[in-house]
Amino acid sequence: MAKTKQTKEQAVQELVESLKNSKSAVFANFQGLKVSESEELRALCREQNVKYVATKKTLLKRALAELDLEVDTKAFEGGPAIVLGVEDEVAPAQILAKFAKDHELATMFGGILEGNYIDGEKVSELSKLPSKDELLAKMVGSLNAPVSGFVNVLAGNLRGLVSVLNNIKDAKA
Repeated sequence: MAKTKQTKEQAVQELVESLKNSKSAVFANFQGLKVSESEELRALCREQNVKYVATKKTLLKRALAELDLEVDTKAFEGGPAIVLGVEDEVAPAQILAKFAKDHELATMFGGILEGNYIDGEKVSELSKLPSKDELLAKMVGSLNAPVSGFVNVLAGNLRGLVSVLNNIKDAKA
């Protein structure tokens, strides 16, 4: 059944809102994937709190035009899907890169990062970056290293003192 003009306008507005509220977006080809493969991709997205939207090129073009982004959607092969990162900028690119390793039909066309269009090559570079959680864990580890080193130094002095006192006690006995 064909979509009415009102339904299309509503879909465009939903796309615009989704793109505005996300930190990053990646455009990929989902056409040709089996239903089970598509569901697998959606499950991966849900695990990472990432939104997956399948749309038509014309609706995507209208939504991008409302956001003042010049993107040639005709260059996108097949049907575009948009993977939107709400919390993490890197998560959509990482999910699609991981999924594309196992499924050759899934290709990344490009994306939006910080309000600017990036091509597929930049998206693949983005997918190689560590996630926000990984970076925070590394930062916490770096901040904790001097403190734990200081504690170990102080504990070493106490261990040495206890060892000396133990040796004196053994010598007197």
